[in-house]
Amino acid sequence: MTDLTEVQKTLLDAAVPHVAFDGWSAATLKAAAADTGIPEAQARAAFPRGAVDLALAYHRQGDAVMLARLAEADLSDMRFRDRIAAAVRYRLEAVEDRELVRRGTTLFSLPQNAGEGARAIWGTVDAIWDALGDKSEDVNWYTKRGTLAGVYSATVLFWLGDDSPDHANTWAFLDRRIDNVMQFEKLKAKTRDNPLFKPLGAIFGKVRAPSAAKRDDLPGHFSKG
Repeated sequence: MTDLTEVQKTLLDAAVPHVAFDGWSAATLKAAAADTGIPEAQARAAFPRGAVDLALAYHRQGDAVMLARLAEADLSDMRFRDRIAAAVRYRLEAVEDRELVRRGTTLFSLPQNAGEGARAIWGTVDAIWDALGDKSEDVNWYTKRGTLAGVYSATVLFWLGDDSPDHANTWAFLDRRIDNVMQFEKLKAKTRDNPLFKPLGAIFGKVRAPSAAKRDDLPGHFSKG
């Protein structure tokens, strides 16, 4: 999930302490290069788009921590909705400093970076569904990830401003949002049996999940070619 080279990992680790002061920026990458003794030209080659690539590397690193924790956890006695909640919680608990995420949110709120921000979130929720064993091959592949992306995004924003002990208010907020998703899933099941929606169902029935090779074409894809 991280697929970072040693140079990238070294620079990312060195950059983290600077983010609170300089954000995910060219200044942070320059400071990381200076701290590690890596030439600036090599640092720019490691992260061609500078701050954006640096922040995305940090995000992917957090996804990897979440996946490792999910792989070790015994979720067998949990309801499925609680497994989803646990995965989102693990993802947020992978963050050592909320300021890093707050600065990333600022970076990806810029119009030129919004696509990459969407792709990062989509990658996170796709990883969650895959880790939980989702086998959807039709339109449900998209709706599951789309609804979870909304839940995840809203929970992150709530969490950034939550000062409750052990982020208790965030986990309660997350539970309420997942309850909303479960209600939506029940509504979907009812509409499938409604004759009025059969024409729409026929259209959606032709939708197929992307192959693993094409997942990079989903929201916010950036090609280096």
